[in-house]
Amino acid sequence: MELPETGVTPDGLIFDLDGTLWDATDTVAAAWTRALRHLGEGGRVITAADIAAVMGKTHGEICTSVFPGLAEARRDVLVRACYAEEGRLLRKRGGRLYPGVASGLSVLANRFRLFIVSNCQRGYIETFLACYGLAPLFTDSVCHGDTGSDKAENLRRLIARNALAAPLYVGDTDADRIAAECAGVPFIHARYGFGTMADGCTAIDAFGQLADALLPAR
Repeated sequence: MELPETGVTPDGLIFDLDGTLWDATDTVAAAWTRALRHLGEGGRVITAADIAAVMGKTHGEICTSVFPGLAEARRDVLVRACYAEEGRLLRKRGGRLYPGVASGLSVLANRFRLFIVSNCQRGYIETFLACYGLAPLFTDSVCHGDTGSDKAENLRRLIARNALAAPLYVGDTDADRIAAECAGVPFIHARYGFGTMADGCTAIDAFGQLADALLPAR
């Protein structure tokens, strides 16, 4: 893998979460189906594919995508109930950490400050970190649920408050690439995740390739 041409050594690595560090779609789908049943929407079964299709979207986008045709207030009630059940089930079951993530993050944290910027709801990043004991490896995180802002703005916010001069952003969707571009951050595509994009983007096919490229002498 050839790193983006920046002319400087990265001083921080910022990661998207879903599709980049883990795949929680099976657990989330089960939680959403359970929540809908409790709310009298038992005829609707949410699948892992349904969840994968909205990973990386903001709260409003998820409401519209998963529950089209419903009144906005009802959509919001349903999605927030789904989030609550999702949090409970994720704390019990977790998701599927992508191969090499735990060991790769440990190696990278010895050289770089690590961060997460995600469009998820409040508490989701903390649940992920707690599932695998990864919190000590990360310096900071920002999510849409905390700020209400889009990913580009949250990247800028995190970069400013941590005084980063040359960060890299690693994500799996074209929306991640666009957000990084808007924030002026070089981007690396996690090709093993949920998204696809045009050829020519710097990409990794496995998480371990990131440490191999950034720390070739280790």
